[in-house]
Amino acid sequence: MKSRQDPIALDASELCRLDAASLAAAYRRKELSPVEVTQAALDRAEEIQPSLNAFTFLDHQGALDAARMAEERWARAEPLSLIDGVPTTLKDIVHVEGWKVRYGSRATDNRPFHHDAPSVSNLRRAGAVFIGQTTTPEFGWKAVTDSAEYGITRNPWDPDRTPGGSSGGAAAAAAAGAGVLHLGTDGGGSIRIPASFTGIVGHKPTYGRVPAYPPSSFGTVAHIGPMARTVADVAAMLNAMSGRDRKDWTQPSEAFPDVSLQEINWTGKRIGYWNTPCVGGVDPEVAAAVDAVMGDLQTAGAIVTEIALPQQDSLLETFYLFWFVGAANRLSSIDPENHALLDPGFTNAARVGEKYTAVERMQAELRRAEFGAKMDALLNDYDCIVSPAVPITAFEAGSDFPAGSGVANSFEWSSFSFPINLSQQPACSVPCGLSSNGLPIGLQIIGARGGDAGVLSAALAYERLYPDRFISRRGTWPKINVGSAME
Repeated sequence: MKSRQDPIALDASELCRLDAASLAAAYRRKELSPVEVTQAALDRAEEIQPSLNAFTFLDHQGALDAARMAEERWARAEPLSLIDGVPTTLKDIVHVEGWKVRYGSRATDNRPFHHDAPSVSNLRRAGAVFIGQTTTPEFGWKAVTDSAEYGITRNPWDPDRTPGGSSGGAAAAAAAGAGVLHLGTDGGGSIRIPASFTGIVGHKPTYGRVPAYPPSSFGTVAHIGPMARTVADVAAMLNAMSGRDRKDWTQPSEAFPDVSLQEINWTGKRIGYWNTPCVGGVDPEVAAAVDAVMGDLQTAGAIVTEIALPQQDSLLETFYLFWFVGAANRLSSIDPENHALLDPGFTNAARVGEKYTAVERMQAELRRAEFGAKMDALLNDYDCIVSPAVPITAFEAGSDFPAGSGVANSFEWSSFSFPINLSQQPACSVPCGLSSNGLPIGLQIIGARGGDAGVLSAALAYERLYPDRFISRRGTWPKINVGSAME
């Protein structure tokens, strides 16, 4: 077995590198079968699992059965959608019929669920092939991915580093080629942070576009969204998983229209450049990478203006009320006899939440409403807002914070993320190059509520400006260093 100092440089097969559109075209021409593509994805997942620990389990039989049905539909020229037969992963936080969903916790029920969550059901109806379940920290409570139940998930670019979280398993699987489409959740950055740390695309949709049921204990800051290696795949997955579901009362009464990607001319586009996080500073290499993109967009004709967010200095405290009270809410649903099984960090967060009063929580609602209205107004003045996705690159796996940072929690090292959960606007992280030590940097594009098509169209235009930054657009896969299995 290779040591960490003597890594194995693995190139994923061409089958694992193909995007959903390429697969659909190949299925239609009968050049590829969903069965062989699914088997390749399962093989790749097995290959990376000992070192990256991206999966809680792989559903070989269920995936291959679904792939055979997709193969038959494509043979009849009757696919359910353009993602029919495309290998897909689901985070261990959404309900899946026949699967045990543990929320990354030893304190949850170990019996299979009898019904799909609406987002999962929508993907199943579109023909997505579910190859397995990806890791999350307990109840998705923090921005790295480790748990007592499943261990530490690691970053394909460097297994000593975290992939971020809480959708870290999905991000690691995507970056390593174990599946094409990946369902994540984002209550304070949990899609965008791991997307940034692993060099993939992660989109937090407008709240309500994707139905959320059962409702999150963290309330309406929690979104469900797609993660993939290309913008087009993210858009295709978003369309498949979206829709109105009457079990989710928090959705608008009418479904959002499908996202249609449009050509963007940067000339005259008004871009707000948000480059100062709510807490702390920005790593110089991250700042330089995003500054360079803004310079290129100005050269392309965009009008770039540096901005700060409304109420920026008080947003962290406002968010705390939602997040910590949400943790307390989740703790209240767990049998006290099982509390000793919980991650002490999660329990501590819940205990903080228990100390807030109902009046303080309602005051936070009012501050959030004021902030959301100001953000709506700000996005009326700008076509989009651009920022670093995360102000730092990936740090040591198994740690909640960067060494020596002195921060108190995840939100203090990732504060370009949580404000957009408060405002419920769409935000997409796209790869923005690599640091000097070879770690991905992410750039975030934020749009007006309901403006997912504009955000993803801007992300696609960005992808065309910088194709070599996207894993699937390279001539070969990056050399993903996968070392030995690690404790």
